[in-house]
Amino acid sequence: MTTTEGMFEALVETAPDAMVAVDAGGRIVLANAQAGLLFGYHRSEMIGQHVEMLVPDGARSLHPRRRAAYAANPTTRSMGAGTELAARRKDGSEFPAEISLSSIQTADGVLVSAAVRDVTERKRAEAKFRGLLEAAPDAIIGVDSSGRIALVNAQAERLFGYARDELVGELVDLLVPDAVRGVHPAKRDSYFTDPFPRPMGAGMQLAGRRKDGTEFPAEISLSSIETEDGVLVSAAVRDVTERLEAQAERERLRAAAERERIEAQLQQSQRLESLGQLAGGVAHDFNNLLAAILNFSAFVAEELGVLASEGHAERYDQILDDVGQISRAADRATELTHQLLAFGRREVVAPRVLDLNHVVVEVEQLLHRTIGEHVELVTSLGDDLWRIRADPGQLEQVLMNLAVNARDAMPGGGILTIETGNLFVDDAYAAGMPGLLAGRHVRIAVSDTGQGMSKDVKERAFEPFFSTKPKGEGTGLGLATVYGIVTQAEGHAHIYSEPGFGTTITALFPATDEHALEPEARTRGVHARGGETILVVEDEALLRTVTERILNRNSYRVLLAATGADALELVEKYDGTIHLLLSDVVMPQMLGKEVASRISELRPGIKVLYMSGYAQPVLASQGTLDPGVVLLGKPFTESELLSKLREVLDS
Repeated sequence: MTTTEGMFEALVETAPDAMVAVDAGGRIVLANAQAGLLFGYHRSEMIGQHVEMLVPDGARSLHPRRRAAYAANPTTRSMGAGTELAARRKDGSEFPAEISLSSIQTADGVLVSAAVRDVTERKRAEAKFRGLLEAAPDAIIGVDSSGRIALVNAQAERLFGYARDELVGELVDLLVPDAVRGVHPAKRDSYFTDPFPRPMGAGMQLAGRRKDGTEFPAEISLSSIETEDGVLVSAAVRDVTERLEAQAERERLRAAAERERIEAQLQQSQRLESLGQLAGGVAHDFNNLLAAILNFSAFVAEELGVLASEGHAERYDQILDDVGQISRAADRATELTHQLLAFGRREVVAPRVLDLNHVVVEVEQLLHRTIGEHVELVTSLGDDLWRIRADPGQLEQVLMNLAVNARDAMPGGGILTIETGNLFVDDAYAAGMPGLLAGRHVRIAVSDTGQGMSKDVKERAFEPFFSTKPKGEGTGLGLATVYGIVTQAEGHAHIYSEPGFGTTITALFPATDEHALEPEARTRGVHARGGETILVVEDEALLRTVTERILNRNSYRVLLAATGADALELVEKYDGTIHLLLSDVVMPQMLGKEVASRISELRPGIKVLYMSGYAQPVLASQGTLDPGVVLLGKPFTESELLSKLREVLDS
């Protein structure tokens, strides 16, 4: 044996595939050890036998002709690509095979060498892959580096409307909408430079094109597949028409619900505004009557006190007590009118720049006493609060009203929490809160762990005289007052509550860049008796009478007028000095402000003191008195009238 022959035999024996060489007559002349293992024969059983012994029964009749063709054209070639080939073992079992042929030139003639490989596992894997491919819920398209479709599943046929043989071998641009078909090749090339799994369409609207020309919105995910023919880029395509339609429907429903919510809030704001106007008008007339009741009852009590001191105490004690009840009822009615005016944003306030945390700290001890030991008070105050502009007394009233309301919602005890903090309101947040402006705000939230409110109760909670308490246990003005005070300060109040989970009432106040100033100390001077002449202009006869009586008994000279026209006529005819004009603000025909202006022209230097229970629309801008204006609120007592009178006369 030559060295070359020895090397050849060694190579054949170590080959991983079964190697069989056949002569021109179809007899096996060479078989390696791997062939014996693959086919189940001993090598001696194969040598000299016809190669058809290794061919399945079904193909034996055709094999001689094929073998003759191989011998006549003995070029190296592979068999099995696209053709289902098989081989047969000694025990009769068959297996799928991949066969590579080559020619060997020997001294005895040409031998045809066949390298045989069992591809059973590969076929199983391919079958499994195809099963998964066909079962996939998405359309799967495999594209080679030239952009041609090499792989298609059944779902792709259904989605795009093409048969499989209409797609395989075609450019994938066939499935791309006309509008982007021109730019697609460049994008397609980029898939192969970065063939890692990745989704397409995040933040983009992609689409596919069907055979009938219709287009649909698509979600596409790319991944790479290593094959013997190179890398395929696989595209999983999903039609998201229904999802987008459902999303659009959800957006439509959400927008409709948001519109309904905003419209409901706007209607509530308009309803509260109308109620506020009504409350202000009622309070004006009611305060005139209360001023008369308070002062006439004080006169009666004073006279009865004198009679009682003269020895008739047993006779007048019961009457004095009755008069006291009248006064206390009038005081309570006065408080109600103030609450009505606060709700209607008709109170004249004294706002100043302040730190909301300081207000909470100042009122905290009073809140402890008000809510009782069965309710725990927790405060959480934000750091570095922006400053706001508001009336500190009214803010204290807001906290008191909210604390009382929360206490009543927790009859069995609970936790009352007061939180403050800064909040920047953006346009989107402000759009959902009618009346709230975007910008910097300071937030205060008062929460309880009580029984909460139903939707119907929550929608009416800010209305005056609305209450869920038993008759006689509440006025229904607590939250209405809170609403009025907050909105008069250009803030916004809203409620979050669920039955069984408590309530949180939040107030937002606009922040200011102004610096806080120390409030001026208020002194209470002695009501010195005077001899000055006072012109009283009041259209309510009862109040005109009681005012005249108070001034006369304190040594003032009094001139009376029922209307502005009467007052002007009196001033023109009166020769003496008139030191002060005491005028009602809201009167028919001529308002107090016009009366004061015209009388000041006739009597330069005359001092002016207004009195009203409803002056805000006339004398105040945004609820704050105009500069230089002094107001005595109705109803007033004798002491309050005399004190304010001296303040103006002595200024």
